[in-house]
Amino acid sequence: MKQKKKIIQSFLIFVLISSCGGGGGGYNNTSKISNTTTTATTTNNYGWTPNVFLPASTYKNRCVNPRLEVINPFTNQTYLDISGTILDQNHYLRSFSNDTYLWYDQIVDVDPALSTTSEYFNLLKAPHDRFHFSMPSDEWAALAQSGISVGYGATWIFSGTSSERKIFVAYTDPNTPATQPNVGLKRGAEIISIDGVNATSDDTVSLNNGLYPNATGETHSFIIRDTSTSELRSIEMESSKITSTPVQKVSTISTGSGDLGYMLFNDHIATSEKGLYDAITELKSNNISGLIIDLRYNGGGYLAIASQLAYMIAGPVATAGRSFELTEFNDKYPITDIWGDPITPMPFYTTTIGLSTLSQGIPLPTLELSKVFVITSEDTCSASEAIINALQGVDVEVIQIGSTTCGKPYGFYPQDNCSVTYFTIQFKGVNAKGFGDYAYGFSPENEVNSMGVKIKGCFANDDLSYELGNSSETSLTKAINYYLTESCDNPTSLNVSQQKKSKQKTIKKYYIKKSMWHKNRIM
Repeated sequence: MKQKKKIIQSFLIFVLISSCGGGGGGYNNTSKISNTTTTATTTNNYGWTPNVFLPASTYKNRCVNPRLEVINPFTNQTYLDISGTILDQNHYLRSFSNDTYLWYDQIVDVDPALSTTSEYFNLLKAPHDRFHFSMPSDEWAALAQSGISVGYGATWIFSGTSSERKIFVAYTDPNTPATQPNVGLKRGAEIISIDGVNATSDDTVSLNNGLYPNATGETHSFIIRDTSTSELRSIEMESSKITSTPVQKVSTISTGSGDLGYMLFNDHIATSEKGLYDAITELKSNNISGLIIDLRYNGGGYLAIASQLAYMIAGPVATAGRSFELTEFNDKYPITDIWGDPITPMPFYTTTIGLSTLSQGIPLPTLELSKVFVITSEDTCSASEAIINALQGVDVEVIQIGSTTCGKPYGFYPQDNCSVTYFTIQFKGVNAKGFGDYAYGFSPENEVNSMGVKIKGCFANDDLSYELGNSSETSLTKAINYYLTESCDNPTSLNVSQQKKSKQKTIKKYYIKKSMWHKNRIM
């Protein structure tokens, strides 16, 4: 029962949010008043005394707009909300952060009566924290459980700023508005204007409204330039509910030294469990001798998914008796986690855990590789970095192709209160060798001006000239070449002509705008 409880806590997050939704478990903190040995000196629960904190449970579920008779999708029970105030909501965040935030001693204690709840949450972090965010709980539930969001099924990539801004298509999800025959968006297509507003315009409100619609049924017009032509064309797209396809482009590449497997892995969401299971099963049946995992746009998600994939790569021998990751909390939790459970390492999970359509307990397929290639960028974050770190922890050699990862060895337990789910850093992860110091990311060994942890591999800019999975795409070409030659020299055996090279559309400085949840490791 203990193990089953831990699985639920870590992976299904039923209990993570249930303290607001009815039904046991979850972070509570009913016993402590931090930084003091006596009760608070205020006459009620609404006063503010600097550095004196009542338990977070004092204010939990007291909401300006309580959810009455609303079912929590994670527990299938009604939320426990009652009528409250903004001050209740702010005091909850103040106490919760002081108790569980990894760098709680770097939070400046500010009067909670002076800010809105969203403004106040943004104050409850250390100056260096780049990963502090919140989102509406209903959006979080839809995204976390089934990968559903509102949009077109296209992920955008940006380069430049203001007058030099360029917007491109990074990739698309199949069977979405972006891939319909009358639209036909493909990787590398440039967005020239949106609803008549040029991509370089200062009218960022109109641009964002078109790129990121807030509701289904919105129609927006685009002028685009495809990679294969200088001609412009006009399209219209209507926003809809998008179910992302986190595992795509699974293929086997023939080389002179055995077959290489390739797969694009974009999100550690619940549905990726089956996608990864199917991908590894297919590649195993093809008797591949090497594997390239394209993580360049994968910002993270469920750490359990990362553990499963790492196990499927390394196999049972390399991982036997070894931990995937051990979590370290703040000094208030040296022995237990914020749930009160003993801190134990997360293992390499060897079976399915029921996150997707696969039932729990099915043995995972394994490749038992001693070396793996990963394609990365600055958008490779958190749970994706945990795969790299965990494999190195069990002596699987990781060859990195691309550029420095984002640098996030940290994670959290999502916490719902009053219709908002909060993500505040609560732990740091280390591998089986005790290493987790990659706050500046991982970098290919020949990348210059990088502070990341150097590992074997080759630097490469993102190449939008070719579809992901095309062996002529720069990063994949370099991965194949390194597999064949163990060097970063320009390949000679892949027939990439100088003419093609001269036309490559590479992005040196870019960013992808995804939900912040996509850049995290979630327990």
